[in-house]
Amino acid sequence: MKVLLVDDNHHMRMLLTEILRALGVRQFFEASDGAEGLQAIRHTPVDIIMTDLSMQPLDGIGFVRLLRKTPGPSQMTPVIMITGHSTLQRVHQARDAGVNEFLAKPLTARGVLGRMALVIDNPRGFVKAVEYVGPDRRRRNDPNWAGPWRRNSDAKQKVAQEI
Repeated sequence: MKVLLVDDNHHMRMLLTEILRALGVRQFFEASDGAEGLQAIRHTPVDIIMTDLSMQPLDGIGFVRLLRKTPGPSQMTPVIMITGHSTLQRVHQARDAGVNEFLAKPLTARGVLGRMALVIDNPRGFVKAVEYVGPDRRRRNDPNWAGPWRRNSDAKQKVAQEI
């Protein structure tokens, strides 16, 4: 497995490397910001990307947006966003940018393992739409949902197809 670590903090990249090594990962690539991360995946395809949210000049959300909008094999690479700023607003921004999983600091080996297991063992479908490219953002299976469609626009589209 190849993992790209994108974080402007060298110590955090070292900590992640040690945690991942303990989990059995042997191939790592590092980038100190989102722009460097995009350059790295052009040359070396990876299996998982772990990125920090707060970086300069290109932060983690901008990095993921560009990753998801650029056609190619890296476009669908699972992304785990790591941050100390885990407000609901930031989680929604990351989700809407195309992040697969979100991991709050302080990091633990159990937390890293849990997020890695989710993207490997339970991958979500990938969605390519006009305004969004990334993993399916729906996580819940609502037991009270009785209809065949989950969105109002789905029902409208079905009616349009029948006409």
